[in-house]
Amino acid sequence: MSTTTVETSAAATERRPAGDPRKVRRRGEQSRAGSLASHAVLIGASLTALFPIAWLVFLSLGPDKDDYLHPGRIWSKMTLDNYAFVLQDTSFFDWLKSTLVVVLCTTLIGVIVAASTGYAVSRMRFPGYRKLMWVLLVTQMFPIAVLIVPMYQILSDLQLIDSYLGLILVNCTTIVPYCAWLMKGYFDTIPFEIDEAGRVDGLTPFGTFARLILPLAKPGLAVAAFYSFLTAFGEVAFASTFMLSDDKYTFAVGLQTFVSEHDAQRNLMAATAVLIAIPAAVFFYLVQKNLVTGLTAGGTKG
Repeated sequence: MSTTTVETSAAATERRPAGDPRKVRRRGEQSRAGSLASHAVLIGASLTALFPIAWLVFLSLGPDKDDYLHPGRIWSKMTLDNYAFVLQDTSFFDWLKSTLVVVLCTTLIGVIVAASTGYAVSRMRFPGYRKLMWVLLVTQMFPIAVLIVPMYQILSDLQLIDSYLGLILVNCTTIVPYCAWLMKGYFDTIPFEIDEAGRVDGLTPFGTFARLILPLAKPGLAVAAFYSFLTAFGEVAFASTFMLSDDKYTFAVGLQTFVSEHDAQRNLMAATAVLIAIPAAVFFYLVQKNLVTGLTAGGTKG
């Protein structure tokens, strides 16, 4: 510490009167007003996020389809009859089976293909590797409405209309490009020396990828899986076009059956929406430990 700094500190101490109640604020420490403002903003944001969910649950307890027009009347006649009707008198469990088959298979296939593609582009310098990633990016430019017609023709030629496999493959066409870019950015953060150490130990490129790189990439894989799950879980356009049988509808399509041209059973729709949210919440709980880390790790190369 220089002499000038010592003298300045001493002078500042001498100028401060004894018993001065003012507290020196540490770096990063907020004032009371700033802390109250931050908490107020956080509470407001939390209430904004939770209000639609609470409102949906509240409407699902109304026994009549028009209760949403007079929500105050629901308090005096709350019931779970809507949930009982959905579980017993609709095709809810058929929708659940179809959704689980499509979503889980789409997530598994999409993450495997995306991770392999991202690792190959991150580590290997084969001819056209840059163009490959740009091609994957360009595929995201086309709206679903433009893709449905050619995809329907392709699936029809392959006899995959109204089949789980057809819908899984179609979902992967929208999931893999984004997840490949995501995983490529995450693999770039893993030191290349780990691959070299695997080769020194006699591992093949696939062995290095499977035994060394993937365990380190769990946060990135969690983000890719979460994105794939939510995309396939809430997809409507492809599922409603390519799935023709009522017992093969996914949740997103089955939910539409409560609304017709002349009628709308909004109370049943609300109850079904609450039940539908449970699998998504469970999946989020399973991956949330690695989710935040994976979302931020691929942002910079280090």
